[in-house]
Amino acid sequence: MAGRLYGVGLGPGDPELVTVKAARLIGQADVIAYHSARHGRSIARSIALPYMREGQAEELLKYPLTTESTDHPGGYQGALDDFYAECADRLAAHLDAGRDVVVLCEGDPLFYGSYMHMHKRLAHRYETEVVPGVTSVAGAAAVLGRPLVEHEETLTVLPGTLPAEVITEKLRTADSVAVLKLGRTFEKVRDALAEAGRLDEAWYVERATTANQRIERLKDVDPASVPYFSLAMLPSGSRRADLPAPSADGTRDEPRLSTGRDEMSGLSTGRDERRGEGDWVGVAVVGLGPAGEQWLTPEARQVLAEATDLVGYGPYVDRVPQRPGQTRHRTDNRVEAERAAHALSLAREGRSVAVVSSGDPGVFAMASAVLEAAEDFPDVPVRVVPGLTAAQAVASRAGAPLGHDYCVISLSDLLKPWEVVAERLRAAARADLVLAIYNPASRSRTWQVGAARDLLMEHRDPATPVVIGRDVGGPQETITVTTLGDLDPARVDMRCLLIVGSSTTRATTGGTVYTPRRYPT
Repeated sequence: MAGRLYGVGLGPGDPELVTVKAARLIGQADVIAYHSARHGRSIARSIALPYMREGQAEELLKYPLTTESTDHPGGYQGALDDFYAECADRLAAHLDAGRDVVVLCEGDPLFYGSYMHMHKRLAHRYETEVVPGVTSVAGAAAVLGRPLVEHEETLTVLPGTLPAEVITEKLRTADSVAVLKLGRTFEKVRDALAEAGRLDEAWYVERATTANQRIERLKDVDPASVPYFSLAMLPSGSRRADLPAPSADGTRDEPRLSTGRDEMSGLSTGRDERRGEGDWVGVAVVGLGPAGEQWLTPEARQVLAEATDLVGYGPYVDRVPQRPGQTRHRTDNRVEAERAAHALSLAREGRSVAVVSSGDPGVFAMASAVLEAAEDFPDVPVRVVPGLTAAQAVASRAGAPLGHDYCVISLSDLLKPWEVVAERLRAAARADLVLAIYNPASRSRTWQVGAARDLLMEHRDPATPVVIGRDVGGPQETITVTTLGDLDPARVDMRCLLIVGSSTTRATTGGTVYTPRRYPT
């Protein structure tokens, strides 16, 4: 009578994580088989050793190569196919002789496990049983102390051997992620995480659950130190502040308990089973500030982290770090009404929706569009979360040009006629107000800056200081101080904001611009 074949999962490395069934079968088996690299050492055997007994036959299935080149006529895969066929023949000889064979496998036998190659070649010929084991992914999540997935999230498992562009694309859209088979692929995986905007979320786990386990922020890991038995992980809630940071020795900082969100007045505290106690339902219109994360307020950061959905103009949505479980709805820049209605519809379904705007959402941005659309959604609460607006950012770089009374105006005539813009410019100039001018130019609007300059000079001295702030807070930031008479429209594009001084505004020889708080009598 033929023997029985067992594929036995051993878990990620700690012998105490071997299941009771696996330990029993290892002790009873006539033959213990295990794979190893060409050096002959087997991690699987070292995990199973406490459960093995004296006198058991052992079959060392030594790979002829791992990533090395080969002169085999079938190439690398051909060499491996021949190796697996030879191993299957060796195990079949034991099974034909009536001996039960246990094939050891780290983790789970059918989860990237070496056993599966024996299973495919022998399971149709012999009585076979697979004993599942704790996967390396589950082990890594345990030592990190972070959930893998929650609620409606999905888990994506990737081998690091995939092409870089494939890894990057999958990272962009995935919730929780585990990337296995690092080793030589580490730098490629790290670069893919960076390209996908998720490097800051990623953890590195090496030999999880063993005495030699190592846990670090992936961005801090030396590529030369990375073995094959390691993985990259983006767990659920990667940026949640109330989860403790793990350490290699298993200790963790005390968790910071998150406070309730009742203080978020204007947002319902209603919830459904997809979210935790105190999570809000509704629409929050969030200002991201004029540029990078350094401009984001703590309140805005919290709301963005809690939102189930992000809605906004594509480049603005892309500025928000990816969070597992969060759905992104990127739209074109000229569909504000449709964008607002979509966000309100999602909230009506019980979602927590953040509509994102650059700068402050109430300054030529999405707050008014959402509130207007909300008249048709009286059951959906709406809240506006302020942000640093571009006028404040540019003014701070120049000095204090907004130190006295000022007005804010947009040169865009897409939603109002130019005649209205012109009359408001004249009125502000007659009133001797400092002007912060938004949307001065775009690809399709190139003449308005010159026209505005000429209108203002009807009431303003040509020597009036003018500040041109471009990409403030971004990598190409420039601050140019000139005068109204010398203002060159060719130097102004869609990434600029202008500040035109009043009669009292001063520009120092060092380039600082300020408007005194006292107005002359």
